[in-house]
Amino acid sequence: MHLPEIDKYAHLKSIFHSWEPRAKLVSFLFLIITISLLHNLISACAGLVLAVVLVFLSGIPFRFVFKSLTWLFLFVLLFFVIMPLTVPGRILFKVGFITCSQEGFNIALLIALRAISIGLLVFPMIGTMEFHKTLKALSRLKIPNRLIQMIMFTYRYLFVFIEEYRRMTIATQARLFKRRTNLSTLRITGNLISMLFIRGFERTQCIYDAMVSRGYKGNLEIIDESKLCCKDFLKSSLIIMAALLLNFSKFVF
Repeated sequence: MHLPEIDKYAHLKSIFHSWEPRAKLVSFLFLIITISLLHNLISACAGLVLAVVLVFLSGIPFRFVFKSLTWLFLFVLLFFVIMPLTVPGRILFKVGFITCSQEGFNIALLIALRAISIGLLVFPMIGTMEFHKTLKALSRLKIPNRLIQMIMFTYRYLFVFIEEYRRMTIATQARLFKRRTNLSTLRITGNLISMLFIRGFERTQCIYDAMVSRGYKGNLEIIDESKLCCKDFLKSSLIIMAALLLNFSKFVF
């Protein structure tokens, strides 16, 4: 089963891997917000090209990126079905009572370009550093400690839940269970999901007791020794400049 290891390639070497985490997060977040606010197809296409180039510079394999974004691609495809049929405008084609509008297609394309660009930018932003360094950077940026803990535990125990689900699935297959479209399959699947949540709750109690016994009092002490240098400011300036150029391009086209 594919596990969502966002920092799988954090050990590589590139201009992003050596970038100070705080400067990298702020710069990429600025670029992501800029792309999300684009309202021009040409600007959105430029944003997608920029995102692809940044992924290439990060050294992260595109095969890993595309595999991780499979569900995002499937999600944006829904807009090409919904928007052309629901947004009024110039008719592209008509089949019976079903009409497809040019404006709806353009909106769907714009949403898809922005969503895919943002999805791609996540990899050079977070995938080029170990996950604990991301948490340290968020702490240095004054993000609430409880929110950081929620992110940390969600990411960490997502793998545990997936592994637990895999073990339960193997156990059902060993008992000759086969998925079918009937009530018996629905009942067994419901039991599996309920048992997964029960085991998850029991595990959280054990984990909490273990943390308390080790001195946990509700806050995590995060030690970070990273320091900013001139190269970090230069990289941030280039990313922010690229974001501003994308923002100004919508007035040109």
